[in-house]
Amino acid sequence: MNNPYLPVKAKILDIQKQTAIDYTFRLAAGLHVQSGQFVELSIPRVGEAPISVSDFGDGFIEMTIRRVGKLTNVVHELKPGEELFIRGPYGHGFPLEQFRGRHLVVAAGGTGLAPVKSVLNRYYHNPEEVKSLNLLAGFKSPADVLFAAELEKWAQKFSVTVTVDKGDENWTGNVGLITGYVQKLVLSNPAGTQVIVVGPPLMMKFTIREILGLGVPPENIWVSFERKMCCGLGKCGHCKIGDTYVCLDGPVFNYTRAGQLVD
Repeated sequence: MNNPYLPVKAKILDIQKQTAIDYTFRLAAGLHVQSGQFVELSIPRVGEAPISVSDFGDGFIEMTIRRVGKLTNVVHELKPGEELFIRGPYGHGFPLEQFRGRHLVVAAGGTGLAPVKSVLNRYYHNPEEVKSLNLLAGFKSPADVLFAAELEKWAQKFSVTVTVDKGDENWTGNVGLITGYVQKLVLSNPAGTQVIVVGPPLMMKFTIREILGLGVPPENIWVSFERKMCCGLGKCGHCKIGDTYVCLDGPVFNYTRAGQLVD
């Protein structure tokens, strides 16, 4: 019998440094993943944590992992060829079928860009699947910008706006909160526009407020929640909000439901 709690070994194929504390790990894995899902990553005798899958392909998955504690400190010391453990994937991903033939806006704050990276890569390689795509990516500072090379690549196929809360002497790009750039969006058909918003809670709250102000219906907005999803199977209750288990019912939610999830 398959044990859903049992992790399997995954060899590290490659490691890409994104920022001083964010590394992207490519692991050998034959998982069937949907954009927006997560896995439980672990190291024996160290710990386990839920990590979003930032990209995937034939025989591999990628995770962009921030160094923030005991487990991730150890993960960041690993080298290509070494192994860690994963189980999953878990949860619901983004409803790509609902984006087909529609205008799509993706608003991502900070590490919120990681869960939507595979969505953006999909439409980079298959731009005919959507009518148009606008990406708004906001970061605290130039040193916090994730996927710099990918942002340049994506800009070749669709509209990309990158902004930082505070620039430095070398930054020549946009400065300001992402909400200010949402206000500048020109949507020819708000009712026919689908929107993804991922990032810190306050960023999502005020970004969604601006998007609603543009006339986009609430049912066209999709968000991804970050919670302490310890088991991933709806058993431990750590991620529960009311009667909703984020690990099972999410982490991707339609805003008509997400807007009612209050701790």
